[in-house]
Amino acid sequence: MKKGKVYRSTGSWYDVKLDTGSFIRARIHGKFRNQSIKTTNPVSVGDEVDLLINENNEAVIKNIHPRKNYIIRKSVNLSKEAHIIASNLDLAVLLVTVVNPLTSPGFIDRFTVTAQAYNIPLLIVFNKVEIYDKKAIEKLEIFENSYHEAGYETMRMSVFENLAIDTFIEKIQNKTVLVSGNSGAGKSTLINLIIPDLHLKTGEISANHNKGKHTTTFAEMFDFNEKTQIIDTPGIKGFGLVDFDKSELSRFFPEMLQMLQYCKFHNCKHINEPGCEVLNQLSKNNFSITRHQSYLAMFQEDKDSNYRKNNYL
Repeated sequence: MKKGKVYRSTGSWYDVKLDTGSFIRARIHGKFRNQSIKTTNPVSVGDEVDLLINENNEAVIKNIHPRKNYIIRKSVNLSKEAHIIASNLDLAVLLVTVVNPLTSPGFIDRFTVTAQAYNIPLLIVFNKVEIYDKKAIEKLEIFENSYHEAGYETMRMSVFENLAIDTFIEKIQNKTVLVSGNSGAGKSTLINLIIPDLHLKTGEISANHNKGKHTTTFAEMFDFNEKTQIIDTPGIKGFGLVDFDKSELSRFFPEMLQMLQYCKFHNCKHINEPGCEVLNQLSKNNFSITRHQSYLAMFQEDKDSNYRKNNYL
């Protein structure tokens, strides 16, 4: 048996980097396909695996090591519940743009909830700051304040003008890092900048819809250096909540969790309960309205039809 790490998954084939440093293309062992699993992909990028390689250098994945974490989204496949985007992450980076295109608070908050639920540290990066006018800066500051109050780290960056790239590189050193965001947020452009030899495709912004065109089809991992890996993800419209108990949802909003101790009821849902501290702070403008709206949307409307129509964005 050989050990390796999955760098690319196309659904049928997996590109695996062996401990020796060489790459091999592998298939999945049949037993994984026969198991009753709730995900569309039993093997994901970032998985550590054991492979059997025959005399013809044909490789089969025989075993997946336990994952320390993973990040997940709902699948558009009606027969399955979820799709694992990547596993064994040290950091998730969410690229956000306030304009051209606008990243909706609903998308950001679903990402933060997913990262919070699966114990993945998160860095929110506001990109394209070089094009922000006064109005956009004001909107940016509202975003920043909201996520700082929730306990998340944020930073401003301009890939186009090479602003704060060195700071970003310092933050990702010696980590396996997932880079995500809506199409057009600058994921592939950022990765091309810090790993120039890749020449990843980048998508221009559609003039008709002010949204980026999807350029990444499969999640794929790249070596920034020997100890730092970056995972480029497909442009994802939204994250669904998979296997979540809605009564626990507020626990994945850190600022709500801190206020729960002051609510009248220990199981307060922060919707319309008397003596709710979240609603109290909301009425005093001490709690983000958009964060609460995102929470209500996830609590009340997280249905497959809404997910597929992207109604919550």
